[in-house]
Amino acid sequence: MLVLVVDSSTPAVTAALMEVSADGVALRAQRSTVDARAHGELLAPQVDAVLADAGARPGDLAAIVAGLGPGPFTGLRVGLVTAATMGQVLGIPTYGVCSLDAIGHPAAAGEPVLAASDARRKEIYWAVYDGAGQRLVGPEVSAPAVAAEQARGLAVTLAVGDGAHRYADALGLPLRAEPRYPDPASLAALAAERIRAGAPGERLTPLYLRRPDAVAATARKPVLP
Repeated sequence: MLVLVVDSSTPAVTAALMEVSADGVALRAQRSTVDARAHGELLAPQVDAVLADAGARPGDLAAIVAGLGPGPFTGLRVGLVTAATMGQVLGIPTYGVCSLDAIGHPAAAGEPVLAASDARRKEIYWAVYDGAGQRLVGPEVSAPAVAAEQARGLAVTLAVGDGAHRYADALGLPLRAEPRYPDPASLAALAAERIRAGAPGERLTPLYLRRPDAVAATARKPVLP
């Protein structure tokens, strides 16, 4: 089954085409561009590109997997709206996966690891995974020092992700180089059981964790005479 994977929860805008079978998950095509200010401009062309690279059409897709975040409001919603719209138009199921899981799960190698992405405002989105890649804590948003204190209590010995690299001094943990951003193969693998079972599609609920920077006014300002 051909599955489209999209993630826009971090500065890396990613689209990938995966083949999900009983034997596992195989990458057919991938496009990823790191640009925190161009999610809306980049994602749709990248979806077109991965389909073209694999010689596939939208009608060949069996499902869509989307990273749910956490991530900044504007960027994250681009991927989720794209996935939800395509799923509705094509009549295929959509499945969501926590984007941090696609950083922490592949990075775990027998010891606890903290996965982090940049949340801006000198904070990180983070979660802790055990040695088998199962999430123990999170996702949460906090200052790096707060995350580091909680991670030490869980015997974490490594950190991974772009947020971990940006705030390496505050975290005080050895860094794992990759994955720096959500890995599309891991996003597909974490949804593969649902895909193979033909599970009903899911509502793609974003993990914002905090309010957007821009909010609508709740009352009119008084007009001065």
